[in-house]
Amino acid sequence: MSNHTHVLVALASAPGATLREVATRVGITERAVQRIVADLEKAGALVKERDGRRNLYRIRHELHLRHPLEAHRTIGELLELVLSGA
Repeated sequence: MSNHTHVLVALASAPGATLREVATRVGITERAVQRIVADLEKAGALVKERDGRRNLYRIRHELHLRHPLEAHRTIGELLELVLSGA
């Protein structure tokens, strides 16, 4: 899986996690997570919402995956598959 997918999985399981916590969980730098979150927001896959001093990340589960091989599937279906064993 790509780092983008790893970040989505981490945020799906902990929407209120800090980007530092996501970085530690995924095993990449906090700056890399910031770039990935920005990419996901730009693509419409992720919506950032303020909750006091923290951010909450809402994943748009209904959005279809971008790659032609997986375009018939949604982000929600991917996350369900990955997280079903968690």
